[in-house]
Amino acid sequence: MGRPQAVPTQQVLNERVIVTEWRFAPGAETGWHVHGHDYVVVPQTDGQLLLETAQGNRESQLRAGQSYAGLKGVEHNVINATDHEVVFIEVEIR
Repeated sequence: MGRPQAVPTQQVLNERVIVTEWRFAPGAETGWHVHGHDYVVVPQTDGQLLLETAQGNRESQLRAGQSYAGLKGVEHNVINATDHEVVFIEVEIR
């Protein structure tokens, strides 16, 4: 049985940014994807993410309000590795 899908809700889309809220039930995933833009993630909850990459798996600890940045071209599958919902805001810079 496959994992549930994370739920994206687009909040802003204009010529400069794309802002998306991501909600992950326990065990939910984004599916494999490649980032088309540099991005900033703003966690709304604490949690543990499992990042599946071509170079191997790694874990990422989220802390509510503690942002981090990623670069265009990153390819991965993001999975909620906690037993509670994880929420973050992703701001893509166009």
